[in-house]
Amino acid sequence: MNIGQLKTMTVKKKLPKSWSASNKSIRAVQVIFELEQAESRALRIKAIEQDLSPSDYIRDIIGLPRKKPVRPRLSISLNEEDYKILAKRYELQPEDKNEIRVRIKQELVESQKIN
Repeated sequence: MNIGQLKTMTVKKKLPKSWSASNKSIRAVQVIFELEQAESRALRIKAIEQDLSPSDYIRDIIGLPRKKPVRPRLSISLNEEDYKILAKRYELQPEDKNEIRVRIKQELVESQKIN
């Protein structure tokens, strides 16, 4: 085998079974739409009124299938500085990320209770 052959050789690895479900998602491409603020807001509100995410609402509009979510989820991205701020707020250590997550959830639920 010469060097030229080495450069064109590819190694085929078998993916772990636990990754197979993610394989289709990896191939998906996110498409971003830039709308006017009022249009974007109206779309998000209509999605919420139908208990849908904006992306599921868009899929409905353009006639694409969508999966029903197993459970509704909300997400937020937190960096290390955010964890420091939240740890101080909740009187925890920044490394106690799971307990910070629990406290955030409690605070979110409490914030939505009707007085």
